[in-house]
Amino acid sequence: MRTLLLTGFEPFDQAPVNPSWEAARQLDGVLLDDGVQIVARRLPCAFATAGDCLAQLIAELQPVMVIATGLGPGRSDISIERVAINVNDARIPDNLGAQPIDTAVVVGGPAAYFSTLPIKAMVKAVREVGIAASVSQTAGTFVCNQVFYLLQHALVGTGVRSGFVHVPNLPGSGEPTMALSTLVEGLRVAVLAAWKTSVDVVEVGGRVS
Repeated sequence: MRTLLLTGFEPFDQAPVNPSWEAARQLDGVLLDDGVQIVARRLPCAFATAGDCLAQLIAELQPVMVIATGLGPGRSDISIERVAINVNDARIPDNLGAQPIDTAVVVGGPAAYFSTLPIKAMVKAVREVGIAASVSQTAGTFVCNQVFYLLQHALVGTGVRSGFVHVPNLPGSGEPTMALSTLVEGLRVAVLAAWKTSVDVVEVGGRVS
């Protein structure tokens, strides 16, 4: 059985839960239709430790694909990220109190990495089951972007495809939300499309954000 690693984050900014982990953990152990099993793991929301935790998981599990997820505050749909940039610029402290401003994720690294997932096909598949989704052109500059960048940096040249998905908050948060059951199904559909699609589709799927 091969492993598709799916990660979510622990809660941050005094929130009781993080919807990225609440959704990802419900998909732990799910079998995709060709002998691939989803293994879900939680990452710390901390600049100093998230990357090391991710690297350890990749070394331990030897996944055939990696999809990281995180909360996108204010977003109303499942956002498939296109690009990670080599900048940390935290608007708030992380869970260890660090707040890097204008620092590199990897000193001397490329300015950016693109996702190697079929992002348009993932959006198309999620929309086809009636769940809101789009391609996002920015993963921000907080720990989500750092993990996305470090993920692409670690896997470049390996043939293991990887990328990042931002998810909305859950009801009761006072901002745009998505029900957890809808989020879980949308994420499952997106992951399945990522695994089954070797060549991305060509269609409009982005948004200005």
